[in-house]
Amino acid sequence: MLKESGWWLEIAASPKPIDTGHYSHMPAAATPILAYLLGSIPFGFLIVRWQKGVDVRTTGSGATGATNVMRNLGIEGFIATFILDVGKGTFSVLLASRLTSGSPNWIPLTGDPRWIAAASVCAIFGHCFPVWLRFRGGKGVATGVGVFIALAPLQVLLVLVIFAVTVAITRYISLGSIIATAAFPVLVYFMRRPPLPIVLGAAGSALLIITMHRANIGRLLKGTENKVGKKRSNS
Repeated sequence: MLKESGWWLEIAASPKPIDTGHYSHMPAAATPILAYLLGSIPFGFLIVRWQKGVDVRTTGSGATGATNVMRNLGIEGFIATFILDVGKGTFSVLLASRLTSGSPNWIPLTGDPRWIAAASVCAIFGHCFPVWLRFRGGKGVATGVGVFIALAPLQVLLVLVIFAVTVAITRYISLGSIIATAAFPVLVYFMRRPPLPIVLGAAGSALLIITMHRANIGRLLKGTENKVGKKRSNS
């Protein structure tokens, strides 16, 4: 198993709990709020409003994520939204680590795993339920990818493979997203053995994303979910 730096290595090296006495409690307590606010920045909404002057939530699936932006602005809009949503997820986790560690470095993660886990979930929650848009946002996939990259980049690569294989076999993007998201905390646990808060944060993040796909799950069970390459039904 690959050796990890930061608190993962400290956990592996000693059965004793990590000493978090040097962490600053004021910025630590603020990390979930900051993560929520960062996650709640509605890049998809802002980009479509800027380019077309419409509310993206009144079109397509009604979400603010990259896929619905693509329905309005094409692949360029998708790429821009996806990159920005991934970036805010990654930055939220890195900021939580930076504010709860005694290190001036942003990477690797050396902060308090409890606050890092909380920030992970809050960033995705902010994307799904942004206060600026009356709590109507996206499904959290791209922001979740950003969070997952910060927590465990190697496992994200494996998750992307799982996603690609699932979509290639079933032609359901939603099913690929759900299965890949569910696989992430499992891979993190068995491959990295991180502190329990990180496992719980990864699991909580995955559960939130999957919950946001409940309409897709319903359509999958009914056999009415749209497949890749198949035109939407007019009914």
